[in-house]
Amino acid sequence: MNRIYAPWRIEYVRRAKDDEVDCIFCSIPEDSRDRDPENLVLVRGSECFLLLNKYPYNPGHALVAPYRHTSDFTSLTDEEVVEAQELLSRFIEAADVVFEPDGYNVGTNLGRVAGAGIDSHIHRHIVPRWEGDSNFMPVFSDTRVISQDLRSSYRELKSELE
Repeated sequence: MNRIYAPWRIEYVRRAKDDEVDCIFCSIPEDSRDRDPENLVLVRGSECFLLLNKYPYNPGHALVAPYRHTSDFTSLTDEEVVEAQELLSRFIEAADVVFEPDGYNVGTNLGRVAGAGIDSHIHRHIVPRWEGDSNFMPVFSDTRVISQDLRSSYRELKSELE
């Protein structure tokens, strides 16, 4: 069996454990809309919101989460499911223009053992992918090469989504 190690994620996982009392997917929407750029919020819907991941695997790594705090996939309302899908589609349309990726990974990790860094509030990952986007840096130097900084990604995506 092959194993993939992602040592750059440990900061995120440790921080997630510390933040479980203050769920980021609950606290970010409660912040003023004026702080959306700081919080990397791209779109606020009526049931869900779309934001960039502060610890991305690739440029444009985004998250969609319902406002309602739940870890139970089966408890999502029809409205939450539909709006999450609409935000996912809008993001992909914008990311196609901004980043021109070759594909996407889209998924939800249900539970800590399934890989959820924050397992108490369900959220979906959307990760743009390119041919050859994996390299030796994470393996040999504990360094992840992200080809664009978060603020630039945010500005370009926000502009395309408006």
